[in-house]
Amino acid sequence: MKSLSSEIKTNFVVGVEVDWSDRWHVYKRLQELDIPCWCEANQPLRVEIKNPLAVVQLWSVMQQLTTSRQDLICNLEHCWKGRYRKF
Repeated sequence: MKSLSSEIKTNFVVGVEVDWSDRWHVYKRLQELDIPCWCEANQPLRVEIKNPLAVVQLWSVMQQLTTSRQDLICNLEHCWKGRYRKF
């Protein structure tokens, strides 16, 4: 079976529309995750996607900002129930 990362031949850059007040937080978190990103004044945050992991990490960072607290709690509880149901 081929690795999913071997299917991405070139990096690509996406523009991420994020509220101005949250942009610095997203930028710093992506930098911590070693995902190249940059932003210019009055422009969307630009993120370089190098592999599938970067896509998931970007999605996760954005979920933390856009999903309600209650939905995040429900998702976490669902994960816990799924994990510990096996034991």
